[in-house]
Amino acid sequence: MFEHLSIPVIVAPMFLVSSPESVIASCKSGVVGSIPLLNARSAEICEVWLQQLKEALPTEPWAVNFIAHKTNKRHDVDLELIRKYEPPIVIASLGHPGAVTEVVHAYGGLVFSDVVTVKHAKKAAEAEVDGLVLVCAGAGGHGGTLNPFAFLDAVREFWKGYTALAGGISTGKDILAAQIMGADFAYMGTKFIPAEESVAFPEYKEMLVESTIADILYTDSFSGVPANYLVPSLLQNNIDPASLKSRETVDLSHMVDVKAWKNIWAAGHGVTTIKSIDSTAAIVGKLVTEYENAKNGVLVKV
Repeated sequence: MFEHLSIPVIVAPMFLVSSPESVIASCKSGVVGSIPLLNARSAEICEVWLQQLKEALPTEPWAVNFIAHKTNKRHDVDLELIRKYEPPIVIASLGHPGAVTEVVHAYGGLVFSDVVTVKHAKKAAEAEVDGLVLVCAGAGGHGGTLNPFAFLDAVREFWKGYTALAGGISTGKDILAAQIMGADFAYMGTKFIPAEESVAFPEYKEMLVESTIADILYTDSFSGVPANYLVPSLLQNNIDPASLKSRETVDLSHMVDVKAWKNIWAAGHGVTTIKSIDSTAAIVGKLVTEYENAKNGVLVKV
């Protein structure tokens, strides 16, 4: 399935950012594109998107993100859409992946499960998933806290399947480093938010270009789960980062148009390398050049 990739990269499914066009552009550029099913605001739209992707990508590997927890109101409906349209890869988040694994394996697809601890990785392995996405410190959005070297080594003690590494990966050299560490794929999100095909707000994309690692804040104040956010997006909504307290969720009810993910924007530690808004093909092309230069021992400044 992955033999024709130009580089071993999975573009992470990003809430309110990934689009069918970004998935298609990613896959046509030689990496694995993905999209959260819940980016489609209804099951009807989701079905249209899945049909579009299946027709546009008959041979390329592409992925959807499925929220496996029963609190997902579209859990059963989306699971049936997966059964019907057979995406080659399903990335399960939250909850036990057993139900989706049964469906996807029946048609020969692969299930990856994103995990932030060794305990979660073992549970996913017991559910017979095909791949684990190790979400480490520095990942955009709901990032983990573990060091990627230590996390990968700990998981490889019991896991022999596919492994994708996530967290601050933003250059071709990083991709090669992830491989050297023992990962099969680099899992990249932030790098692709400012892609022309993404549906992120233009102001969001410009903020990424202007931001550095110093502008990232890790806090659980907006969703109850720790995540990495862009400090400038807090400031433009009159939220003082210094006033945030751990495990005390900020009440945004009085701020009618302010919502996490919609106005308070996520990004990972790799944001420093984003210098412009480009097409997905251009982003992948640069990563390929950096990756090949790193393999050949050529040191090139980012």
